[in-house]
Amino acid sequence: MAIQSIYSHTPSSGISKMGNEVKSTPYEAQQSFGTFLKDAIQEVNHKQVESDKMTQKLVMGGDVELHDVMIAAQKASIALNATMEVRNKVVEAYQEIIRMPV
Repeated sequence: MAIQSIYSHTPSSGISKMGNEVKSTPYEAQQSFGTFLKDAIQEVNHKQVESDKMTQKLVMGGDVELHDVMIAAQKASIALNATMEVRNKVVEAYQEIIRMPV
């Protein structure tokens, strides 16, 4: 087995072999991230609304099991808590960037 020297490879040599990939512009990346963020927040909202509907059905005596209501409420709570933690980390990262000297 022959051992090849690492000096014959440049750092970008592996990247250039992937010529069929399309690179996105910063604007497209921003739009993609915005769409992802919007979809994630809509999913959290959907879980909250679903939990509220199930709770209303339970209170009104509808055909819904208590454990299903509790599971839906916990899913909504966990989704909201995770979203809040992500928001807190983003704000913290933003504040760190603002504090960096120029």
